[in-house]
Amino acid sequence: MSELISKIQKLKNERRAIILAHNYQLPEVQDIAGYHGDSLELSRVASRTDAKVIIFCGVHFMAETASILCPDKIILMPDINAGCPMANMITATDLRELKARHPKAMVVGYVNTSADVKAELDICCTSTNAVEVVNSLKNAEEIIFVPDKYLADFVSKRTGRRLISWDGYCPTHVKIMPEDIIRQIRIHPKAKVVVHPECIPEVIALADEALSTGKMCKYAKESNAKEFIIGTEVGIIHRLQKDNPGKKFYPASELAICPNMKRTNLEKILWSLEEMKEEVRVPEDIRAKARKAIDRMLAIK
Repeated sequence: MSELISKIQKLKNERRAIILAHNYQLPEVQDIAGYHGDSLELSRVASRTDAKVIIFCGVHFMAETASILCPDKIILMPDINAGCPMANMITATDLRELKARHPKAMVVGYVNTSADVKAELDICCTSTNAVEVVNSLKNAEEIIFVPDKYLADFVSKRTGRRLISWDGYCPTHVKIMPEDIIRQIRIHPKAKVVVHPECIPEVIALADEALSTGKMCKYAKESNAKEFIIGTEVGIIHRLQKDNPGKKFYPASELAICPNMKRTNLEKILWSLEEMKEEVRVPEDIRAKARKAIDRMLAIK
């Protein structure tokens, strides 16, 4: 393992590369990364860094987002087959048909979408700022929200806006059930319950907080609580425990594992650096349109 890590570090320096890892990645992948965070945090890091090469340890839409924000850099994925099932649940054609049925609607799209879909959006959002994005569309007669119906429900309840949602969802988060939360509360009665907005409404109703992964990390650091039940992909437990050694974190469900997030490993990172593969580059016509939707979101804060 140490020899493998040494090879990666040597090649990383030679290539003027930076390694970015999402909060759901394997522990050893998170540990070798220069930065870890949620998808938008990592894309922002990519756009600010002086590095020429970005090794993006996440899923495909994340690498695409990095390419949209920094077209002058080489974006590499150690495993090009690491996709996002939710992002794959809607295509640009699907969205164009939905827009045709609601011609007066403003279109909000979750960052968990392909570049082709982002190019069809009016404005992008993340789980961190989805409520603020929808609240900013005060003059919109109708609002389309894609692709996550559970995030749409979460946003609708907090904004009072009726949203036209797509029938998409995260297969990992829907594995977390209300009975999982109730069971963990019985075992850890003093623990705060923190879940992701991609969870089903019945799970969110049982939580103390519904937060994005980035906000979860901030909440855990700032809270006076010593125990937390975490309702999201189990990979984040590694970061939470590492950042807060005096606190305890319990996964709401051990079944909440994203197989695509676990595809990347140290060997694949090394091969990616050695062979400069696989590159993710968004075509310029799509990139320019998608960038507008992201920039409109970033302008809100």
